[in-house]
Amino acid sequence: MVSRREMVEKVKKLMDKTERIRNIGIVAHIDHGKTTLTDNLLAGAGMISEDLAGKMLFMDYDEEEQERGITINAANVSMVHEYNGEDYLINLIDTPGHVDFGGDVTRAMRAVDGSVVVIDAVEGVMPQTETVLRQSLKENVKPLFFVNKVDRLINELKIDKKDMQKRLAKVIEEGNDLIKEINRDKYESGWRVNPTDGSVAFGSALYNWAISVTTMDETGVGFNEVYDYCKSGKMKELAERSPLHEVVFDMVIEHLPNPLEAQKIRLPAIWHGDMESEAARSMIECDRTGPVALMVTKILPDPHAGEVATGRLFSGTLKRGMEFNISGINRRNRVQQVGVYMGPDRIEVEEIPAGNIVALTGLKDAIVGSTVSNIEDVVPFEEIKHVSEPVVTVAVEAKNMKDLPKLIEVLRRISKEDPTIQVEINEESGEHLVSGMGELHLEVTAHKIEKEKKVPIITSEPIVVYREGVLSKAGPTEGVSPNRHNRFYIEVEPLQEPIIELLKSGSFSMRLPEIERRNLLMDAGFDKGGAKAVVDEYRSNLFLNMTKGIQYLPETMELILEGFKEVIRGGPLAKEPCQGIKVKLVDVKLHEDTIHRGPAQVIPAARNAIYAAILMAKPVLLEPIQKVFISAPKDYMGNVTRELQGRRGQISDIQTEGDVVVKGTAPVAEMFGFAGDIRSATEGRALWNTENVGFQALPQSLRADVVLGIRRRKGLKEKVPEPSDYI
Repeated sequence: MVSRREMVEKVKKLMDKTERIRNIGIVAHIDHGKTTLTDNLLAGAGMISEDLAGKMLFMDYDEEEQERGITINAANVSMVHEYNGEDYLINLIDTPGHVDFGGDVTRAMRAVDGSVVVIDAVEGVMPQTETVLRQSLKENVKPLFFVNKVDRLINELKIDKKDMQKRLAKVIEEGNDLIKEINRDKYESGWRVNPTDGSVAFGSALYNWAISVTTMDETGVGFNEVYDYCKSGKMKELAERSPLHEVVFDMVIEHLPNPLEAQKIRLPAIWHGDMESEAARSMIECDRTGPVALMVTKILPDPHAGEVATGRLFSGTLKRGMEFNISGINRRNRVQQVGVYMGPDRIEVEEIPAGNIVALTGLKDAIVGSTVSNIEDVVPFEEIKHVSEPVVTVAVEAKNMKDLPKLIEVLRRISKEDPTIQVEINEESGEHLVSGMGELHLEVTAHKIEKEKKVPIITSEPIVVYREGVLSKAGPTEGVSPNRHNRFYIEVEPLQEPIIELLKSGSFSMRLPEIERRNLLMDAGFDKGGAKAVVDEYRSNLFLNMTKGIQYLPETMELILEGFKEVIRGGPLAKEPCQGIKVKLVDVKLHEDTIHRGPAQVIPAARNAIYAAILMAKPVLLEPIQKVFISAPKDYMGNVTRELQGRRGQISDIQTEGDVVVKGTAPVAEMFGFAGDIRSATEGRALWNTENVGFQALPQSLRADVVLGIRRRKGLKEKVPEPSDYI
């Protein structure tokens, strides 16, 4: 093992050698072996004992992670690897695989330039494999493959040498097909992985060995030798001849770009400012002497230093005592400490230049997604769009009333640390509603509030978050201001599915240049006139201004949009968020005197007109749906299908090669308690996982009861309002 001091010194020396830095994320489906792989890479770099590698799970240092045996938080580590006689700095982020913590993967992707996608050789490409590849390609982060658990193919499935190579080739083919499907341009420009050029490694993270086509000549270990060693159980010898860390790190250094190369490709995808500006030039060139441009990707609590903002430094050099502007905040923050993470430890350094992943204290106003710079009014980085949206909510209250102020502060901090947690206060009931990606996500959050933040709480049973939408066109409806001097005429209609997908994907943003925005909408099926009229996008809904040359409208538009956003945050059926609605302003009559068209006049008038139009456009309640994958011995096939169909599940595919694999979809509302039920139905022998796939209309027969239940819970009048209540 290298002494800690030696490793820290090596890391410090390499920070300003940009061409010798690699920023990488380890990503995969749950239980495919990311954290075990990371352990062995750390052992290879001399940071932990080789005997403990794979058992220690060094990066799962959170108590909750150790208890549950899964990765919950993305964890950073900086280490050094020697390649062709030169030292390289590897900044690595180990990410979670469970669908409930996918937000951490999305945020980690903003910080790195390349990803190592771990795929289980037995299970092959799974739902989260597709999700992490999608996240990687969307951020212009280049993927490599590590096919793990090859020993299981040989020792558990008992396949022969020929079949082993066929199975491995099939895994790579499936992965490449996904890359092609997600982004054909990238696939064709050389981002497909290829075993012959060494951009795929095969091995066993548990037993610490790996091979790739490019290392075979050097080590003399190929597929035949692997087969023989695994058959005879000589894993230790195999690990000595072809150690995992050398194969994987060599592959990373050969095939993944350094920050100088990566930022040229990545910047257009994540920043939409003027590409001719000084800030752009500095980021493209990863210029350490230029202005500071930092994107915050994680906020971590530190009991001694307060909040630690971790992020990617795209240009400039960070030093203690510097003052910065933070996007959306009108006061400056002073940096108190500058450092890097090495697993659970944060190492302080004097300064860090561009191209590194950094950890700063003192940025009190920063949240995840903040842009930190010393340029006034710098264009912020593109907002981080998460693949999934919160679909489950719990009501949280303090056990002791005296803890209420502390609970409010803790909830504020938690939503700052994890933006996929949404917190709101229900004005009617006074409850704090916490929404997350699933039951486990909320369980872990509740545990964090009680154990870490020391606030005893009571949580309600989980509640599903629905969405409201429309099925037809309606309007124009008239919204009249309370003083009767201003009138707004609104039409609504549903957005087509490709447009909703575009808005959810994060490719579309009002920050994009107008022509680029227009083209994106037209490519997704919008007509030219409509695309030109879009003035705002909010939570997968669009607002269009179809009027021409109306006096005083430009200065009133901000208030109209505030009314639009209020409706989107809570629709008329059950005050649930709206999705997939196109709202069109078709005519306006405004009073010429500014005093008569203030917020108290414009916002309610615009809001009421939109509410009325939605109620006339066949409103619909949309429920969140999950893809479900269950693998179990064939004898339990009947029990598995019964369990899924009994929850309004739809079965899409049943595979019977080896264990039976059932694929289907089911509403999130029906999936509470599924873990216990599927275990008892299969005597604990089922493996299963879920993935959130969006929303679909709730069956008409259930709608009235569900709406009534939500309205009662929220303290609303039981009767759903009529359009005439608003106009």
